[in-house]
Amino acid sequence: MILAAVMLLISSCASLSPDGVGRVKRYTFDDESVPQEFDGYKVAFVSDLHYPSLFNRKRLEKLVRRLQKESPGVLLLGGDYVASAIFFDELFHSLSAVKPSDGVFAVLGNHERRYEEAAIMSMNEFGVDLLADNVVAIERGRDTVYVAGVYDSFAYDSLVVQPAELVDEEAFVMLLCHTPDYAERSSTAADIVFSGHTHGGQVSLLGLYTPVKNTRYGRRFLRGVNKTTSGATVITTNGVGTSRRKVRFCVPSEIVIVTLKCKK
Repeated sequence: MILAAVMLLISSCASLSPDGVGRVKRYTFDDESVPQEFDGYKVAFVSDLHYPSLFNRKRLEKLVRRLQKESPGVLLLGGDYVASAIFFDELFHSLSAVKPSDGVFAVLGNHERRYEEAAIMSMNEFGVDLLADNVVAIERGRDTVYVAGVYDSFAYDSLVVQPAELVDEEAFVMLLCHTPDYAERSSTAADIVFSGHTHGGQVSLLGLYTPVKNTRYGRRFLRGVNKTTSGATVITTNGVGTSRRKVRFCVPSEIVIVTLKCKK
């Protein structure tokens, strides 16, 4: 009984990881929709840092080193970055050392509503491209993939502009939106949706009972890989930091690494 409790504590504690987070969660997206030139392409996704919280300066430095070691083609940031506006520059300056080959793209979270101007200024200074109901193209040889981002994934008005539908319907689109609920209620045409916000519940009992979910769909998009009714793949990360209460239990902090594979 005691051993089991110790193992649960270890699984939920980022301080025991050399990467600054509890784990690096890896997925492979193996699909015919992935362009040939992007076979093996690596996407890093980080969300909900809430810096500083349990995620402090020391862990930030470790996280940057891990991301550098991963050498992703692109780094996606999913919102809810800081505990206070004074930390934007420190955070984005540190993340700028990752230097993915195709850039850093971000969306705003609900916590940025209070500090939107400061967030945008800091992103501009440190080379983070904000996606706000728009799309950018990443090219490899004759092939292209698109990264789309939603300005406010909580507001109904954002549904008026469907960034994933601004390109040809045959295009491969990765959509970045803070809350996974957007993917379901918008019936997005994106191939992969990257979301956070839920923190995986942050506290869970053996992964079976989660008191706070931060999603209207219950456990459906709480964490991990799920499908919308329209067929889009949604990856919801547990996130990195903590909000409200500085505790995680049975829901380890994480960064996400997705490798694209062409099924053709």
